[in-house]
Amino acid sequence: MARGARVRPERLAEKLLQIRLALGLSQSELLRRLGFEDLMDYRRISEFERGTTEPHLSVLLQYTRAAGVTWKILSMMNWTCRRDYLAR
Repeated sequence: MARGARVRPERLAEKLLQIRLALGLSQSELLRRLGFEDLMDYRRISEFERGTTEPHLSVLLQYTRAAGVTWKILSMMNWTCRRDYLAR
């Protein structure tokens, strides 16, 4: 049985970029903050932010921890990251 196209999360790439910028981190610094500096290259962060690839669930969970938000908040269509909202 053929599967239909997978539903892509709305605005995920934009939200991931907003998180990094609100935290004031470079792509390399974010990779370190997420704990993946030994597992992937910083260019992967760029791919996530441009929407050319989607991060694995474990990476998304680390994003939520770094930002101090829940998965539910990150997945909300209309959520916009604000610097004053993020955990430090």
